[in-house]
Amino acid sequence: MVTSTSSSRTEIDDLRVFDCDSFFAALDDERRLRGLDWNEVAVELYEQSFALNAELMDHAICPGAVVRVHKRGTISCQYALFMLRWLGRAPEEFLTGPDVDVGDVRLPAAGPGSRLRWNLNELYIELDNERRERCLTWARLAHTLDCTPSRLTNLRTARLADMDLVMRITQWLQRPAAAFVRPTGW
Repeated sequence: MVTSTSSSRTEIDDLRVFDCDSFFAALDDERRLRGLDWNEVAVELYEQSFALNAELMDHAICPGAVVRVHKRGTISCQYALFMLRWLGRAPEEFLTGPDVDVGDVRLPAAGPGSRLRWNLNELYIELDNERRERCLTWARLAHTLDCTPSRLTNLRTARLADMDLVMRITQWLQRPAAAFVRPTGW
């Protein structure tokens, strides 16, 4: 249920959740459609940024890590971007719960010399600004977002966070994930 607040933002009574099972099912469906095994999927994920990988002399993506997404039921927000890019889909397509219109959800394009990366510091800054505007403590906001306060405050310096948390935050902010995702190179 979405209700208006005096700041013209909305409160989300039932937070939308990133559905890792549905995400994995989409990966598996696309894998089968393309006639690939999981090793070949990992190669394709890695080769999306072949020029950047060569420059960085980066290591390949582990096929086992891709498959473990299903078993774990969670995924890092940065790692998910490799797969979302390969699928050509936005993270909002894998949310369950009440609809929240956040605008254009298309992820930015990234070429062979770049990767999509979450700017978690920017997400933290916007979250903190909105928290202050609504006169919420970190503890109250963490309760609203169903996490610990440290998971929120750690975003300021974090390189990784799980998809479920960042998507709950973007939904609470009523912003598309794409607002916090950038193609980055070396």
